[in-house]
Amino acid sequence: MTRALCLFCGSKPGTDPAFADLAVAFGALCAARGLALVYGGGTHGLMGFAARAALAGGGTVVGVIPETLQVLEVAQPGLTELIVTATLHERKATMFARSDAIVVLPGGIGTMDELFEVMTWKNLGLHARPIFLVDPVGGGFWQGFRDLLGHLDRSGFAYPGLFALVEPVAGIDALAARLDARCSG
Repeated sequence: MTRALCLFCGSKPGTDPAFADLAVAFGALCAARGLALVYGGGTHGLMGFAARAALAGGGTVVGVIPETLQVLEVAQPGLTELIVTATLHERKATMFARSDAIVVLPGGIGTMDELFEVMTWKNLGLHARPIFLVDPVGGGFWQGFRDLLGHLDRSGFAYPGLFALVEPVAGIDALAARLDARCSG
């Protein structure tokens, strides 16, 4: 059963307002379904939008922020819990340990780093948690990433099952349906 979702996403808002709308809808989904939101702890960008929406809906929000980023990312006030780690790696490991599934919204190289790390752990058999790549409805943010995976596969650098490591979904309604299927299946 899913009780907590780890969110990896941008500390910037991106250029498309649909990205911010997606983050707000994700935070609202967590609050409405009683799912704890475990994220990077900051106020900026998509992560801040998601956290504030979950808090506004009465949800549980756990922020995990490294000491070095407390000033740069500015820890979100009013969190249910704020965990300060010594390193970025410890941040990722803590977020992962506190969650039952991983949700990845659009983001930059930090988001990609987080995504590749949990994909690698899954590829090595260290976990079986779902990793959802969520696009805005009608968006295409993750298409380039999926193209990159195809390139790795065609070039002979991927192990079987590469594409099964992640589940692309279009919008929050599709994510909610996948979470429902996971809980009932």
